[in-house]
Amino acid sequence: MEVFLQYWLKLVMICLMVSVLVLKIAVLLWWRPKKIEQHFSRQGIKGPPYHFYTGNVKEAMAMMLKACSQPMPLCHNILPRVLAFYHHWNKIYGGMFLVWFGPTVQVTVSDPDMIREILSSKSELYEKKEGHHLIKRLEGDGLLSLNGEKWGHHRKTITPIFHMENLKLLVPMVVQSVSEMVEKWGRSRSGEIEIEVCEWFQRLTEDVIMRTVFGSWYEDDDGKAIFRLQAQQMVLAAQALRIVSLPAYRYLPTKRNISCWKMGWEIKRSLMKLIECRKIDTKGVMQENGAKDLVGLMMQPSSNITVDDMVEECKTFLFAGKHTTSNLLTWTTVLLAMHPQWQVQAREEVIRVCGSRAVLTKDDVVKLKTLTMILNESLRLYPPTIATIRHAKVDVKLRDYIVPRGTELMIPILALHHDQAIWGSNANEFYPPRFSEGVARAAKHPIGFIPFGLGVRTCIGQNLAILQAKLTLSIILQRFSFKLAPTYQHAPTISMLLYPQHGAPVIFKPLSHRDEPP
Repeated sequence: MEVFLQYWLKLVMICLMVSVLVLKIAVLLWWRPKKIEQHFSRQGIKGPPYHFYTGNVKEAMAMMLKACSQPMPLCHNILPRVLAFYHHWNKIYGGMFLVWFGPTVQVTVSDPDMIREILSSKSELYEKKEGHHLIKRLEGDGLLSLNGEKWGHHRKTITPIFHMENLKLLVPMVVQSVSEMVEKWGRSRSGEIEIEVCEWFQRLTEDVIMRTVFGSWYEDDDGKAIFRLQAQQMVLAAQALRIVSLPAYRYLPTKRNISCWKMGWEIKRSLMKLIECRKIDTKGVMQENGAKDLVGLMMQPSSNITVDDMVEECKTFLFAGKHTTSNLLTWTTVLLAMHPQWQVQAREEVIRVCGSRAVLTKDDVVKLKTLTMILNESLRLYPPTIATIRHAKVDVKLRDYIVPRGTELMIPILALHHDQAIWGSNANEFYPPRFSEGVARAAKHPIGFIPFGLGVRTCIGQNLAILQAKLTLSIILQRFSFKLAPTYQHAPTISMLLYPQHGAPVIFKPLSHRDEPP
């Protein structure tokens, strides 16, 4: 009898535990999402209905896959292709609507005044969303993902690297790297050469960002190995974003997780080796050219940054520094190939400022006004980051709306940059003169242009990206005319960053006289 009672007691306990678990799952995956839907619906904010567990992921992915199944015409109205789900639901529900990524809701905010509140004037009420665990392994737990006091301390320590006076000291090194690249392009016996610029610009920016992070004391093979592993991690992370998984999934020894763990360990081992080599160097924080480097600054006793934190910051800067600049160079080259009249104007300016000098100086860069307008227009039409996400730290009032604590707010930067209400009827056209009076006066609203973010979390490396882009394009314009290859297919797409889905083949032809446009 006693054994029988113990058996039934255990059975009752198991049933109770299962019931509690089922109840918690029901609350998390059904009751809570429905309560959130009702909360926002009462305020006039709606969206596609929530589906159990998956939310709207299946619908969103279907729209994205359909949009990316075919190349698009040679135009710049890329929003319907790149953010197909946003474009579709925005037409139905307006500029502020709900989207469910599994049981997690995102409120899409496209009003520039609200965006200013979230990113700038009331940014203390919001913080950066913690990304997918595979993305975090890729980007590192550095400035991109940190919040609070630790983020502030790291940013203060690292900022001196990106002061313009320090960046100008990197000019000779960048010029040398670019010159070596274009020398290889000019060796074609046929007089023309087809280049996959996306790949070449990635290799170029890898060298520059490695020198910015580690100074002149790194082995090229170590850098290549790290970037190769990060590229593999990027593929895995992009695949993972297409499915809905429970939080515990990250700890399961799945094939994808095991691969990512191994790559993470290899990257950490390589970075630790480079950091140790940098420690041995006796030159302090200065490179041979007098410029500061990231690891050197973080090693200063006053920085109080651990070696593990150094590794995470290195991951962040190697990934973001490479892709931000290489994407900017790729899309600007494509734009100049598509619009030869602006290529001619940019070349004339470079020749007027620099003449036939093969070596540009830091003083040349600031005089390139036309090229600056072209780069800004490239960043407007093809921003490196097409959206950013914040979540509310507390219950907040956003204009007339009550946003509960923990709600994610998605700011579609690409949509903002293509909004005709902000940029006029030619918002989807390549028109650099809109920036002739500077960024502040380019749009009808001062928050209309935020390719590098806004407020205290503005991209710390934007000056390096712009400087490198100006130097690279100036040298290319001095030496080549170029056009899109017949095989080019215009297919901007998103895989964490905005990139050409089928590559960017461009035909370069050496100029017969560097001091004369073709």
